[in-house]
Amino acid sequence: MILLFLIEFPAFKRGDNMGNLFCCVQVDQSTVAIKETFGKFDDVLQPGCHCLPWFLGSQLAGHLSLRVQQLDVRCETKTKDNVFVNVVASIQYRALANQASDAFYKLSNTKGQIQAYVFDVIRATVPRLDLDDVFEQKNDIAKAVEDELEKAMSTYGYEIVQTLIVDIEPDEHVKRAMNEINAAARLRVAATEKAEAEKILQIKRAEGEAESKYLAGLGIARQRQAIVDGLRDSVLGFSENVPGTTAKDVMDMVLVTQYFDTMREIGAASKASTVFIPHGPGAVRDVASQIREGLLQASSVS
Repeated sequence: MILLFLIEFPAFKRGDNMGNLFCCVQVDQSTVAIKETFGKFDDVLQPGCHCLPWFLGSQLAGHLSLRVQQLDVRCETKTKDNVFVNVVASIQYRALANQASDAFYKLSNTKGQIQAYVFDVIRATVPRLDLDDVFEQKNDIAKAVEDELEKAMSTYGYEIVQTLIVDIEPDEHVKRAMNEINAAARLRVAATEKAEAEKILQIKRAEGEAESKYLAGLGIARQRQAIVDGLRDSVLGFSENVPGTTAKDVMDMVLVTQYFDTMREIGAASKASTVFIPHGPGAVRDVASQIREGLLQASSVS
């Protein structure tokens, strides 16, 4: 019954004076306790139940957590290009079990000590960098902070688990200016790409028109060559089949026939415009002579 009373008594679990009255203390998991004898460090108590004979001068000086702790440090500093920024560093640290006495006795304000080293490293590193370089090299800044803290805090029984630069906050006006610069640069690139696209379209359109006109010219040339060949064959065939006729007579007849066909087509068109041309036998003779000369020249060339 006496042992059951000791286990359930709250003072025993807390390890306070009432627990010391029964000479027993409990140390929780991931925690160590510092034992002193007549005010002098004696031992580090591991998790579990321990006998602490107070009548022999033994007492519990305090507890030390071995869990990983996190400290967020916000540091304001200036970059090389004279921009003030707030750098937020997240420090993850823990006390070493084999150096628990150093961690308990050598430092009275662990967080204040870590914060001072973080301020010192950040304010020595960031002023050597431009604002853009601060964003690009934040991992290097975090490594510099971690190395400095590791050297300093290992003396006091602490291990630096991880150091992270979690945020870099320039002044609000600077952020707005950076966004405007970025937006202007992107608009400039977009305008350049749009102009290049329009240039390509115009080039392709011109190439297409040139190719189209070239092909149209070939078609017209072939059409005219076919007309010349057909007329020549007709004239030769008619002269051979009708004795006493010359090529000139056949050509005049063909040209007059085509002349009247053309006049009929102009008059039959639904949207025909008024066309003033010389009309009469003499005019037909002049047109015939001009066409004949052109045909004969084309035949001589071919």
